Amino acid sequence: MINNIKIVKTEVLSDNWYVLRKITYQYTKKDGTTLTQSREAYDRGNGATILLYNKVQRTVILTRQFRLPTFINGNESGMLIEACAGLLDKDNAEDCIRRETQEETGYQVTAVRKIFEAYMSPGSVTEILHFFIAEYTKAMKVSEGGGLEEEEENIEVLEFGIDQALSMIKNGEIKDAKTIMLLQYIRMNSIL
Repeated sequence: MINNIKIVKTEVLSDNWYVLRKITYQYTKKDGTTLTQSREAYDRGNGATILLYNKVQRTVILTRQFRLPTFINGNESGMLIEACAGLLDKDNAEDCIRRETQEETGYQVTAVRKIFEAYMSPGSVTEILHFFIAEYTKAMKVSEGGGLEEEEENIEVLEFGIDQALSMIKNGEIKDAKTIMLLQYIRMNSIL
C-alpha cells in the first residue's frame, strides 16, 4: 500500500501525435519510508468502443484496418480485426460512440448500452476506455462506413457469426483486447 502520492516534476518528452510525459513522484510506503520514482505516461485521451450484434442473425459487426504498432511488433500485414472505437474528442462517451459507429460501420444505432470501463494498458497509457454494446439491423445501415475520408482510416466493415468470431480469438485472427473483451461479454451474458 502506498500513501501520500506527490507529483514532484512533470516533463513533456513529446507532444507530436499525443503527449508523452516523464513524471517524477514521491510516495510513502506503509512502513513510513518515502520513495521517489520516475515513470513515463502516454496521454492519448480517453476512448469508447462498441460491439454491434444482431440477435436474430446471431452476428456481430467488426472492422479491419491497418495498425502500425502491430506491424512493427510482428503482425505481418499490420491489419487488425477489431470492434468499432474512437477517441472521445471532448464528447461524452455515448455521443462519441454513436458518431464513431456511423463513421466506421455505416450503422446508425438507436440504443446503446454502456457495460463497463477499463484501463487498457495502465502501466504506461492514461486512457480509460468506455465499453458499449448495441443491437443492429440491416435497416440501420445508412452508409458504407469505412471511416472519414479526410482521416484516411481505410476501414473495412465485416460481419461474422458469433461462433465464427469467437473461434477467431482461439485461432489468433482476432488479437485486439477490446474486441476479445466485448465478444466474451456477449457470450458470458447470453446475449447471443
